[in-house]
This record gives sequence, C-alpha cells and structure tokens, in this order.
Amino acid sequence: MITDIEDYFLKGCGRCERFATPDCSTRQWESGLLELRRICRGAGLLEVVKWGHPCYMHEGRNIAVIGAFRGDFRISFFNAALLQDSEGVLQKQGPNTQTPDMISFTENSQVAGLKKIIQSYLKEAMEYAASGVKPPKSSVQVELPDELVEALNSDPDLSDAFYKLTPGRQKSYAINLNAAKKSETRIARIVKFRDKIFAGKGATER
Repeated sequence: MITDIEDYFLKGCGRCERFATPDCSTRQWESGLLELRRICRGAGLLEVVKWGHPCYMHEGRNIAVIGAFRGDFRISFFNAALLQDSEGVLQKQGPNTQTPDMISFTENSQVAGLKKIIQSYLKEAMEYAASGVKPPKSSVQVELPDELVEALNSDPDLSDAFYKLTPGRQKSYAINLNAAKKSETRIARIVKFRDKIFAGKGATER
C-alpha cells in the first residue's frame, strides 16, 4: 500500500494489481477525487494516508476517508452515527453496515453539486471531534477496537466480509486485537488478518 498521499492521486492505493496502470479506479474518477480532496483540505482537515487511502483528521480523530472503486467513488464519514444527515444523502456501504456513513458518486461532476452539503457534514463531524463526543455503543455484542472500526469504515469489501462472520469469529478478532497494547500493533495485526477474514475464518483458525 502507498505511504505518500500524492501517490494515491497519481497511481492509486497500491492494494491491487491495477496500481499505477490506466485501469486503476482512481484514473476514472480523478477529477471527482481531487474535488473531494479540495473540499476536505479547505475545511481545515489534516490529510494523511491510512490503509492506502486519503484520510482526513481533526483533533486527533478520523473524520472522513475517500476511495475509488470500479463502479463509483465515495467519501465515508467516521462516527457517522453522530451525524444528523439533514439532507438524507448518506448511504450504507453494504447490507451488513449498521449506519449510513457514505456519499457515493457515479459521475465526477456530482461532487460540485453536493459541495455545500459535504462541507456542512464535515463541519458537524469536526465539532463532535473537538468536543470529544462519541457515538453511542453499538448493540452488537462484540466491542471492536477503534483501529478495526476504522479499517472496516475505509474498506467496504473488508467490512462486508467481517460482518458475514459468525459473532464468535468476530469476537475472536476483537479479543486478539484488544490484547495488543499499542495501536501500531493492532493495525499490523489487522493487515495480517485480512486474508483470514475474507476466508470466513476466526483469528485463531488456520
């Protein structure tokens, strides 16, 4: 995966064989992605790379992440359960996603039409981050570490695969990751667990 933010907008995320080729999804949606970038940076957010994608932060908390796929590109909001979604534009990333948390685009020109709404949602999310407000606990029995929640939010395919796991298998990942004292260790474990999650296995299964 990439570590330089500029590489994303020039070559892609680096997570598949289409990286740095004309077939990369970031090429198809280049102008829309750049407009989302301008909106996020214009809001005063800190731009970093997480999981190979541009992630935007405020007061030490992730606010939004942008991504490109074959059929669409999107901006996804962290802690989306807090957002009022007054314009009703948020969508679920998949059938197993609990909270609508993204705005999806199928044409590059659509971003400009939603600019003011995106700015408003970013401002709302930044205010929650600045005041330390967090969403209510999920009704799901498994308490997931923040790093895993962030990874699932930024990767809809991984999210879909994870929530298809049995509650016991989900819990095995939560236990394993929560046992790590450092955030860096938890993130590294998530990367290693990726193939297992897609294979429908628990953290301790071979």
